[in-house]
Amino acid sequence: MMQTHQVHQGTDEWISLRAKHFTASEAPAMMGASSKVRRNELLHMKATGTEREFSDWVQHHLFDKGHEFEALARPIVEDQIGEELFPITGTRTVDGLDLLVSLDGATMLGETIFEHKMWNEGLAAAVRAGDLDPEYYWQLEQQLLVSKADKAIFVVSDGTTENFESMTYMPVKGRAEQLIAGWKQFQSDLETYVVIEEKPQAVGRSPDNLPALRIELSGQVTTSNLAEFKVHALEVLSAINRELKNDQDFADAEKTVKWCKEVEDKIGAAKEHALSQTVTIDQAFKVMDDVSEEVRRIRLELDRLIKAEKENIRNKIRQDAINDFNDHINNINETLEIVRLPVIECDVAGAMKGKRTLATLEDAAQTAAANAKIEATQLAEKVIKRLELITELGVEHPALFPDKQQLVQHDDVTLRTLIDARITQHKAKLEADAKAVLESERAREAANAVIATAATPLPAPTITVVENTSSAVCPSTTPVTTNPIGSTPPELRLGQIGERLGFTVTAEFLRYLGFEPAGRDRAAVLYQERDFDRMCVALIDHIDNIRAQQREVA
Repeated sequence: MMQTHQVHQGTDEWISLRAKHFTASEAPAMMGASSKVRRNELLHMKATGTEREFSDWVQHHLFDKGHEFEALARPIVEDQIGEELFPITGTRTVDGLDLLVSLDGATMLGETIFEHKMWNEGLAAAVRAGDLDPEYYWQLEQQLLVSKADKAIFVVSDGTTENFESMTYMPVKGRAEQLIAGWKQFQSDLETYVVIEEKPQAVGRSPDNLPALRIELSGQVTTSNLAEFKVHALEVLSAINRELKNDQDFADAEKTVKWCKEVEDKIGAAKEHALSQTVTIDQAFKVMDDVSEEVRRIRLELDRLIKAEKENIRNKIRQDAINDFNDHINNINETLEIVRLPVIECDVAGAMKGKRTLATLEDAAQTAAANAKIEATQLAEKVIKRLELITELGVEHPALFPDKQQLVQHDDVTLRTLIDARITQHKAKLEADAKAVLESERAREAANAVIATAATPLPAPTITVVENTSSAVCPSTTPVTTNPIGSTPPELRLGQIGERLGFTVTAEFLRYLGFEPAGRDRAAVLYQERDFDRMCVALIDHIDNIRAQQREVA
């Protein structure tokens, strides 16, 4: 249940409460979706306790006017929904996370909440279209999660009905889980965060100005400060920093490149001025050429160095973020042991496009890695639950699930269906096999009973399996003499045998089983009646042999 707090937004008590919780207004920045605060900035504020300074600025620039518009808009919303709205600050612990919301309004029973933003046409257009950016819906998702409200009325206005747009926002499936995973990753990053000294934005500085070059000519150099100029210029140039590590270094280097170009231009102008007074003054020109060439060399070297070092630093930032993400994946896979996570995209390079300063490059890279880690963590939780489902439902038949890597890729409903289907098919096969064995035993017992009760018991034919060129399996038998001297005349016709068995048999097949015809009546083939029982036994043995061989093949 949400715990409410009797504090007012903007007060010291409210700010102190916010510092101890992860707030809904911070959720967009935590998810890397805020246009106002970068994720790394939020980490720094939470780690250093400098959120108070941020809150003071928000209070001065936004809250005062925002509260004015909010208060004017609230009655308009109340008229629309037919209920009174009450501002509330509430907290709830969700999955070990201390979350806070500051609601601009909530109904008495808490089914509906109200969130107001100051009027701007871009946001108003999004509200009209019912399509909010992540910068806004992450705040609403946390408000709904903590308050357990059914819906949020999101309004952008200036307190008037003329500039007033509203929409109803309801929780989107999967976003609350993603939000929780995001705060868990943020909490993990906060625990290992190393505070780096904040520096003012870098402003480039060029080297100290060189003394103004002065040359007076009258057929020869009459007065100049060329010697002093050269010494001072070379000292300044040699002191230029070539170790580019941070934004300040790069800003200085870029400013120095421009400065070098200006020096080159000034020397050129001085040289032109001297030429206008005399035709050839080798010494003066040589000094100017030396200094100008050194300035040009340093300018070109520094320009190339800036580009190379920027690319090196960009690559390092990108690789560090990718390595961080890969370490996270490896740790998860070690935990899962028997399966591995599928490939998860971590587009650090894409996130860094368009960023210029080291701070924005690092924030873009680390935020992209954090979001990919959030996705990986969420997927790992699903995989663990699916492995538990396989173990639970397949506990009696673990051998049926050797392909767990593929199975865990399915959603829960599909996975449950696949598990049930495999177990059902396996049980059906076991039942069929058991039934077939039972029927075979019963048939054998019945045949033996017939033989035992026969008037003249005869030994059963011996049937063995041999190879032949036709690939058919047939028993090797010694033809049975079915009409010895002194026996009764044969009377059992081949057609009668087929009628008794329920299927057609041929003389060749009976010969295959070991029974030769005992006589003929014109075209009819005749057998002894007393041989019929032995024919049945031989037929049963033949069927059992064929069935056993097929089992071995399968």
